[in-house]
Amino acid sequence: MSGLSKGVGKVEVALKWDPAPAGAPAHDLDLVAAVFTAEDPHGAPAQLVHFGKRSPDGTITLLRDSRTGQGFGYDEAMTLELDRLAERYTRVVVGVVIQQSGGRVTFGGTAQASVRVSEGYTELLTYDFGGAADATAATVVEFVRDASAGWTFRPLQRGFDTDPQSFGSLMGTARA
Repeated sequence: MSGLSKGVGKVEVALKWDPAPAGAPAHDLDLVAAVFTAEDPHGAPAQLVHFGKRSPDGTITLLRDSRTGQGFGYDEAMTLELDRLAERYTRVVVGVVIQQSGGRVTFGGTAQASVRVSEGYTELLTYDFGGAADATAATVVEFVRDASAGWTFRPLQRGFDTDPQSFGSLMGTARA
């Protein structure tokens, strides 16, 4: 970022994967965003945004939700308007969780899974889950509010072996 940069403002996180092989249960991957306050940046999320639930203030919205990975290009997309988030929110972690309704599925068992984070036409990062092949959920990126630079981002590529219901409470935890 240059000296005149105000950090990132409005970003899109997009997820794609190939459908499950014929005859196998569908692979359903979901984007999840956890929003944290300055008082508890690594504890319980103040907001949890995922399929069927958007942020109360409308700053984080899931635009597309796929249950199979069928389609062209990115199958799910989430918009985060970081520059509109209330001052009390200082950290946002975005991750992906695999629904386990048809039996245990990991990222290694999901063909061509990847995430792209972009701001406008600028690609900020991509991740192919290679470091989380045995995981059923993974964090991808975190955004942190910096008083001088606005919102900054960094990769936060960490796999978890957990179910979708528990993932939200684990996303923001500090590494041991």
